[in-house]
Amino acid sequence: MHPWLEKIAGVRVLVIGDVMLDRYYFADVTRISPEGPVPVAQVKETENMLGGAANVAHNLARLGCKVSVAGISGDDENRRILDHKFNALGIGHAGLLKIPRPTTTKVRVIGGHQQMIRLDFEDAGRIVRSVEQRLTAYLLRQLDVGLDAVILSDYAKGVCVPGLCRKVIQACRECRIPLVVDPKGDQWQKYKGAFLVTPNVKELSEVSHVTVCNEDKNIVALGSAIRQRFGFDSLMVTRSEQGISLISDGEPIHIPTYAQEVFDVSGAGDTVAAVMGAALAAGLKLEVAAHLANLAAGVVVGKVGTYAISADELQAALKLVNRPEEWEG
Repeated sequence: MHPWLEKIAGVRVLVIGDVMLDRYYFADVTRISPEGPVPVAQVKETENMLGGAANVAHNLARLGCKVSVAGISGDDENRRILDHKFNALGIGHAGLLKIPRPTTTKVRVIGGHQQMIRLDFEDAGRIVRSVEQRLTAYLLRQLDVGLDAVILSDYAKGVCVPGLCRKVIQACRECRIPLVVDPKGDQWQKYKGAFLVTPNVKELSEVSHVTVCNEDKNIVALGSAIRQRFGFDSLMVTRSEQGISLISDGEPIHIPTYAQEVFDVSGAGDTVAAVMGAALAAGLKLEVAAHLANLAAGVVVGKVGTYAISADELQAALKLVNRPEEWEG
């Protein structure tokens, strides 16, 4: 195993955010319904996958990290499916609180390799103060036990309220451990002072209130302004076929994509956040972490459905890269 991946194995990472269940119905579509002009999907296979913050945790677990997850769910059958999957992966989930709302679930119907429809079952209202306090208490207990990094996975489903985000950022600052934020929406004041924020181009456009052209100079100009405005140590923009741009102290770094084929971008941002969190937890340089995250994203977009990369897959991808040791500068 590559020394970088050996360092990642065993690091302790907490994921806080919007936990989801992703359910896929894989179907054959060969005719139109006589009841109306809609395709008939004959379901051949059903698969439940971890989504949102749970997918971030899944990636970390497959990389060999010691992972715990905090957030909310309902007390329902979909929560029991999550419990079973977390237990199988060894992901601690005592911080996944049951509250009176359905477990956030996204149902996708796939005909061949084409997504036909997505059904969302959720209540995205903000958590109440008492739940916020319980999640904060769980974070502080985990920090007392020992953490190497925290990842805040915001899907705008109600967990990442400003009060909780501020407490997470403050606690990580005080304990001097890296915090990676996967953001959502345009209200980024709640992330102020975070160590690293990882928007895609669409999210950078939303917070900038302009349409961002996916070119180096535009990404750097707007990214630098946003970084300064909110006091982030670093900003890393994921740019689809253009790869990744890392904006920090010094000259910006542009890393081309490694993706060979793109079947499904679902969960690619989760993989990027997970690999960044794991690599920084292991003490790897920010640029090395960004290269590894970009490499991992290139693997997962070639898979159908929400996918978590393994250490072996990342190792195999590393072997195909020419002179990765140069990433350390």
